[in-house]
Amino acid sequence: MIDLSTRDIKYLSGVGPQRAEILNKELNIFSVQDLISYYPYKYVDRSKIYQVSELSDTMPYIQLKGVIKAFREVGEGRKKRLVANFTDGTGFIELVWFGGVKYVASSLKLNKEYLVFGKPTLFNGQMNIAHTDLDDASDAILSSLGLKPYYNTTEKMKKRSLTSQGIEKLMKAAVELLTDPIPETLPTYLINRYRLMPLQEALINIHFPSDPQTLRDAQYRLKFEELFYIQLNILSLSSERKHKYRGIPFPKIDTYFHQFFYNNLPFELTNAQKRVLKEIRKDVGSGIQMNRLLQGDVGSGKTLVALMGMLMAVDNQYQACMMAPTEILATQHYATVVDFLKGIDVRVELLTGSTRKRERERILSGLLSGEVNIIIGTHALIEDTVVFKSLGLAIIDEQHRFGVEQRGRMWAKSLNPPHILVMTATPIPRTLAMTLYGDLDVSVIDELPPGRKPIRTIHQFDSKKKELYQKVRSEIAIGRQIYFVFPLIEESEKIDLKNLEEGYEQISAEFPDCNIVKVHGKMKPADKDMQMSIFAEGKAQIMVATTVIEVGVNVPNASVMVIENAERFGLSQLHQLRGRVGRGADQSYCILVTGYKLSEITRKRIQIMVDSNDGFEIAEADLKLRGPGDLDGTQQSGVAFDLKIANLAKDGQLLQYVRGIAEDILEKDPKQNLSENMVLWKNLDKINKRGENWRVIS
Repeated sequence: MIDLSTRDIKYLSGVGPQRAEILNKELNIFSVQDLISYYPYKYVDRSKIYQVSELSDTMPYIQLKGVIKAFREVGEGRKKRLVANFTDGTGFIELVWFGGVKYVASSLKLNKEYLVFGKPTLFNGQMNIAHTDLDDASDAILSSLGLKPYYNTTEKMKKRSLTSQGIEKLMKAAVELLTDPIPETLPTYLINRYRLMPLQEALINIHFPSDPQTLRDAQYRLKFEELFYIQLNILSLSSERKHKYRGIPFPKIDTYFHQFFYNNLPFELTNAQKRVLKEIRKDVGSGIQMNRLLQGDVGSGKTLVALMGMLMAVDNQYQACMMAPTEILATQHYATVVDFLKGIDVRVELLTGSTRKRERERILSGLLSGEVNIIIGTHALIEDTVVFKSLGLAIIDEQHRFGVEQRGRMWAKSLNPPHILVMTATPIPRTLAMTLYGDLDVSVIDELPPGRKPIRTIHQFDSKKKELYQKVRSEIAIGRQIYFVFPLIEESEKIDLKNLEEGYEQISAEFPDCNIVKVHGKMKPADKDMQMSIFAEGKAQIMVATTVIEVGVNVPNASVMVIENAERFGLSQLHQLRGRVGRGADQSYCILVTGYKLSEITRKRIQIMVDSNDGFEIAEADLKLRGPGDLDGTQQSGVAFDLKIANLAKDGQLLQYVRGIAEDILEKDPKQNLSENMVLWKNLDKINKRGENWRVIS
C-alpha cells in the first residue's frame, strides 16, 4: 500500500523545486495526493477525426489529421505570431501561435503527419485554430486518446509552462504511481451496497477516462465520497455535542412572556412566526442545548421572534444577549426591543465600542449582578470584561458577519453553554444550508407581517434616466426617502469609488433642493454611522451608497431603491438590497438600472428579480446560475472542506441521499467503534486534524 499524501510534489517527475513552489502557492498542492485530487473541469472527445472541409466556426473543440505545408512569422514585438498552413487533402486551415514563437517554430516539421486539436474560428474569411495542440500522428492511437482532460490554471502557472496540457503531463506521471495499491477510503460494504467504483479505479478514470460511461462512474464515486464525508462530519459532531453538552432547561413560560404577548404585541403573529416560536420553545424546554438557525427575509419579523425567545430566558431567571455586526444595527435592535417592552419590568442595555466608560462600568456591574436581563451589542459583548451572572440564550444576528472563533467566545460566557439562535436575512438554499449549517436545526419565517405590500421591481435601461429621476421626484414630493446604490467590487475599488463620487455629483445636480448623504466602506465607522443616522432620522431625502447598506438601517419611510449597474450584483445581493425598502405599509419600488448589452445569464438574473419576491426561490436560482462559490465563505463557517468535484447547485439530490446514509451509520454506530466502520472514523480523524474544532459551536 502506498500513501500518496506523504509524497512531496517536488519529487514527482516533471515538477522540481520551482514548479513545486508555484503549485504550493497557486493551487495549494503539496503532495502527489493533492495533485491527483485536482480534478479536470471539462473533457473533450479525442477519439474522432474531422475533415478540414467540414469545419465551421460554430463547432466546439475538434481534431484533424494532416501535414504542415509552410509556416511564417507575422507581426513585430509583442504582436508577433507564428502562422502555419495545414492541410488534410480536403482543404487548408491556418494554425496560429501567439506565444513562444521561436520554440514552436523550431519544433515544427514540414510534411510530417500531425494530430491537431483545438477550436476552429473564422478570422478575415480564413478558418484558423489558435494555440493548437500538436501530437505526432504515428504515436497516437485514436481509441486510446478517449476524453482529453482540461484543468484550470493561473497566469503565474502558465509562465512556468503549467498550462492545462502541462498539468495533464504531471497527472500522467502521478497516475503511473497508482499501479501500486492505495488504501480505500470507504468500507467494502458501502462500495458493494451502493455499486461504487473502487477508489483507485476512480482516480485513474477521473483524469484519463476511456469513454463517457467510465467517466460518469468515476465522477459519481468521488462526488458520493466528498459529500458523504461532509455530512458524516457534520452529523457526528452534532451528535457528539448533544451527548456532551446538557442544555439549560427553561421549564416555564411565565410573567414576562405573557405580559408581552397579551399587552404589548404590536400585531398578530404570522403562522410562520408561531411555528418558529413553538420550535424554539420545544428546544429550550427539552434539556438539550438549542443550536438553531432562523432564516427569514428582511422585514419578516425575526427580531420579534428573537425577543420572545429572550423573554423565555428571563422568565426562567436567565439573561439573554443579542449580538449584531454593526453599531447602527445593534442600536436599532435596542430601540426596537425597548419600544416593544414599554411598561414591562425588564432591564435592557446597549453595549457597543462607543459606549462611554462610566456607562460601560454601570452595564458590566448590572450584568454581573444579574440586574441586566437583556443586553444588545456588537463585538463588544465578547470582550473578556463582559461577565454574565447567568447567560441562558445568545442570539447572533447576520451570523455570516462573525467568525467562528467569535461565536466560540460567546459560548465561554456561561459554565453551561447557552442556547444559541443564529439569525440571517440571507436566504440559504436547502442544499447549501445542509452543508454550511447541517448541524443546526433550521427554522424559516416565510411570510411577511400583515399590511406589508410586496416590493415592485422594475428593470430600466440607463439611457432612460429622465423617467427614472421623474419617478424619484414624485416619491420625494410625497415625503418618501430614496436609496441610490452603486457597486463596489474589491478588484476595482478605485474605479467604483470614482463611479460613486460621479454618481453623487450627478444626483446632487439633479436634486439641488434635497439633502443627500453618502456612505461607503472606506469611510471611518463613526462617519459612516453618522451619515446613516441622518438618513434614518429623516433629515436627508437621498442616500447614495455602496453595498455597505446591505445589512443596515431600518428606514420605514424609504420607498425607492435604485441599484445602478445592477448587472454587477449577484441575485442574493440584489434581493438583500431590495429588502432595505418596503419596511412600511406604503408601496415601495426597486429599480434595477443596467446598460443594453447584457449576457443571457444576466438577463435571466434581472428577470428573476422582476418576477419574484421570494428570497428562497431567488437563492436557489442564484445557486444554479452562479454556483456555490466558496460555500458562502467556507473558512468563516468552519466547514473543513473545499468542494473539489461536487457541485451543490447540481448535486443536491445526491447530497440528501448521502446524508441519509450518514444518519443511518451514526444511528447503528453511535460510539463509532464497529469494526466494519473503522475506515470511516480513521478518515474522519484525518479530515478533522486541523487544530481546534469550532464546529460544535454552530
